[in-house]
Amino acid sequence: MTEFRSVAAATGEPFGEPFQVDGPAEVAAACAAAEAAFDVYRATSREDRAVFLERIAAEILALGDSLVEAAMAESGLPRARLEGERGRTVGQLQLFAQVLRSGQWQQLRIDPALPDRQPPRPDLRLRMIPLGPVAVFGASNFPLAFSTAGGDTASALAAGCPVVVKGHPAHPQTGALVAGAIARAVEASGLPAGVFGHVAGPSNELGAALVQDPRITAVGFTGSRGGGLALVKLAQARDVPIPVYAEMSSINPVLLLPEALKARGEALGTAFVGSLTMGAGQFCTNPGLVFAIEGEGLDAFVSAASGAVADAKPQTMLTTGIRAAFGSGTDALAGHAAVKTLAQGDTGNTTCGGAVLFQTTATEFLADKALQHEVFGASSIIVRCADEVELAAVVAGLEGQLTATLHMDAADEPLAGRLLPLLERKAGRVLANGWPTGVDVCHAMVHGGPFPATSDARTTSVGSLAIDRFLRPVSYQNLAQSILPPELRDDARNDGAPRLIDGTLTLG
Repeated sequence: MTEFRSVAAATGEPFGEPFQVDGPAEVAAACAAAEAAFDVYRATSREDRAVFLERIAAEILALGDSLVEAAMAESGLPRARLEGERGRTVGQLQLFAQVLRSGQWQQLRIDPALPDRQPPRPDLRLRMIPLGPVAVFGASNFPLAFSTAGGDTASALAAGCPVVVKGHPAHPQTGALVAGAIARAVEASGLPAGVFGHVAGPSNELGAALVQDPRITAVGFTGSRGGGLALVKLAQARDVPIPVYAEMSSINPVLLLPEALKARGEALGTAFVGSLTMGAGQFCTNPGLVFAIEGEGLDAFVSAASGAVADAKPQTMLTTGIRAAFGSGTDALAGHAAVKTLAQGDTGNTTCGGAVLFQTTATEFLADKALQHEVFGASSIIVRCADEVELAAVVAGLEGQLTATLHMDAADEPLAGRLLPLLERKAGRVLANGWPTGVDVCHAMVHGGPFPATSDARTTSVGSLAIDRFLRPVSYQNLAQSILPPELRDDARNDGAPRLIDGTLTLG
């Protein structure tokens, strides 16, 4: 195959002009250009890189309606959702421009020499430097915010790393438009063209070639557990292994505590289905699991949620392959001896999927790890627990998650306090009296979690801490002032960037 085309999510039919299928030669060329650009790009000032990110944001906005319409056709997502996602994409770039200007990400540290101490301490100074060229894989469910100019690209560019993106094959037109916008920002900023590269094609071999290229120093990925683990395996098998920051699999448990259920079980049931069916359930933070203790409030929740699921209209899913996988996953649950189907909406067709709600007991849930497998789409299991002991047991038996949610009233706080240490061990974000769908891009956000939610629980793919994935520390011992990095010299003027000098935090 030398060409491929966009496929309309709503019909499964190809449309538009064909795109070139890139192969090993194009990957090698993009990686070579990224390596050639690295030293020039990493030497740019904080301000120059901040302006560059803002130019990318402006170029994306300048694409206007053409970008939204392409993404609508290729993903099946509605206009309002994609306009909001475009705003988030732009906002991420602008956030990292602010991060760059603050200078905190450099983690500047100076421990002056102590020649009279026994043993003497040498002069030691530290800063964070970029890793090198980074490979980024576009995601299927966020064609803008987690793709070509998404959070991985924004944070890697902010760190000073050139980026080579493998565009997601489900939205080549969207990816090409955004790639063009980034290329224009690169040129307008006077940067080497290799600061950003974009390769496209439908084969897994293309991604494998990118991860295996010796010039790539790290990988950002959002997708399935199988895809993420395949990339981790390739990266670890290299002569020089590299980190893969993969966001993979999460079913995001929601815990309905007794007093909250008693007070508003019916309302919680309706609101839960609103979160479950948002975007056809194709959010990585979709609430695929509900834990609750038996009681009248739980019955009201189940009744309301079942009714809402039965009334839910089928929605276009991202690709026919994702729709087929959703059908296989829900069929497997429906046929499971320990699982009861509570409600199912209109099943849709080969491109549209409906919502499905299941139920099991805590005992059965703990007995079969398969019930923890993610079904990507609007599917969820209610796990009925006999008491607090069973509730704690099912939480303890969970795999790692992106999120865990507590619905609680004031009288539930003692129980929530006892559960919190368990939830901290299982999830990257614990939230109360809300729904996990929706991830704010800010400084305190963590979008990560223990395996298999991510391949590295120490990191986040959303928020300002995402930059840390693409940096590493270097310590300079007894170097002359004239050859130290400027920001570590005694007379440095760092435009407000903090420095930790002999253990005391200073600004400037």
